[in-house]
Amino acid sequence: MIVRMSKAAGLALLLVMVMMVLTGCHGTLTDRAVIGAGSTEVPVQFDETKPIELVFWAKNDTNKVQTAVYTKAIEDFEKIYPNVKINLRLYADYNRIYADVITNIPTNTPPNVCISYPDHIATYMTGSDVVLQLDDWMKDSRYGLGGSEVRFDSPKQAEIVPEFLAECMLDGHYYAMPYMRSTEALYINTDLVEKLGYTVPDVVTWDFIWEVSEKAMEKDADGTFRVNGQNVMIPFIYKSTDNMMITMLRQLGAPYSTENGEVLIFNDTTKKLLEEIYGHARSRAFSTFAISSYPGNFLNAGQCIFAVDSTAGATWMGGDAPMQDIHKEQLVSFNIALRPIPQYDPENIRMISQGPSICIFNKQNPQEVLASWLFVQYLLTNDIQLGYAETEGYLPVTLKAQQSEAYQEYLSRKGEDNDEHYFIKIEASELLMDHTAETFVTPVFNGSASLRSAAGQLIEEVCKSARRKQDISDETIRNLYQEMSNMYRLDQIRVNRGNEDGETAGENMGSPLPEQAAELPTESRVLLIAIPCIWVLIGGYALVQKRKEKNRGRH
Repeated sequence: MIVRMSKAAGLALLLVMVMMVLTGCHGTLTDRAVIGAGSTEVPVQFDETKPIELVFWAKNDTNKVQTAVYTKAIEDFEKIYPNVKINLRLYADYNRIYADVITNIPTNTPPNVCISYPDHIATYMTGSDVVLQLDDWMKDSRYGLGGSEVRFDSPKQAEIVPEFLAECMLDGHYYAMPYMRSTEALYINTDLVEKLGYTVPDVVTWDFIWEVSEKAMEKDADGTFRVNGQNVMIPFIYKSTDNMMITMLRQLGAPYSTENGEVLIFNDTTKKLLEEIYGHARSRAFSTFAISSYPGNFLNAGQCIFAVDSTAGATWMGGDAPMQDIHKEQLVSFNIALRPIPQYDPENIRMISQGPSICIFNKQNPQEVLASWLFVQYLLTNDIQLGYAETEGYLPVTLKAQQSEAYQEYLSRKGEDNDEHYFIKIEASELLMDHTAETFVTPVFNGSASLRSAAGQLIEEVCKSARRKQDISDETIRNLYQEMSNMYRLDQIRVNRGNEDGETAGENMGSPLPEQAAELPTESRVLLIAIPCIWVLIGGYALVQKRKEKNRGRH
């Protein structure tokens, strides 16, 4: 018996089938991403008779010198291992790398080697066997760190700065290698500080920052600011409000999150900090990058006294800095000083550790994975570490490179010129070297990047309210907490309860990330994919029906 369906019934059935197919195919990240199952053991021998092609994704700020470091590293590595070819892809920022990796994981096509932040790596790891666990690879006697069969001077594990290596551990295992490290620094126009009647201390406190900043808001009768004689003055600008909130909480010993992913940031200390920041934003003594733009631009134009930015950005800070983002006519000549970021307790300095690490994506071919691991080790050799570190205020991640004669000679030439040996750039590296033991990182888990973004957005929101002259209250703060929790889906973060051995994700993989939107839920992504597909099918169905009707008319 033939059952005839109406057009409407047929279309409804078709839509149901489409949704079932799309939903079934989409699955979860864990369901779809089995990239290198069974390929995690170190091969006995590296096979140099067969060609191997690797894909390396890295980040570059249009810095040609950094690009040259990558290019030379690849060329030299390919000379050592002629059967290996490495394809480099450069990105403008880390979030784009992150987005592309997430997109490629479901199709088993992420790169072999990727420079990324540990918060991102924690998300990659939600897939099954996606990121290579490095424990056994690091200690392998033949191809491990400093291994006997490695054809270049690979650093031994003991030669990597222990604090930086510890940042690459999650759930008690290593899933990355540190590549470069930086921290935040306070860049100061000392001329303006002294003009206001103050002297810059060795360790600047938050009270000092706020007092001087408010003093700098005084104006003359003509409406110009007394301290600089200009119409523009923003005494204090903080580049990363994510880091600002996180660091303030750490310095005060206040909660942020547990080591296994429980969100604790919405507390009374955070509320007091937001109220204080609001007051200084209301007077316009304080602003952020998101509101006003790069702090270095205002500093170099004599329109800012205190600028907090990464030590990696030191080449942009100061009237004589080799890199400038404003016209020469806007530059002013001033004495610049570098200090640790503002502190609540000068005797107990706390500053965030930041900078990219390198992870390896597991693949079906063990030889491909081994080639990737060898290349990662090559990026840790002195030539690469020193070459990249000297482009900006980065610090090499190995003691071997830091203690090398070449690096010590580079440091000794501080101030010799305003290019390669620009004194603020070198002082920025020395700042982190001197305070490595006083740096910290935040716990990393699947969702920690969203929590970080929420931390910064809290500050951004109260600053916006201040500029709009909107008062804030206890209720305002409570509503803001709820808004941030909803926006970044913090109530959906799955707390890691530990593995069978009782281990939990420790405070060991932090990263300073730019603000990023929370990832869409699986159901939302399925719907977004399904809707256009359904419309295409509807159009096709209608076209077929139309043709059938024409054919009937002809007969």
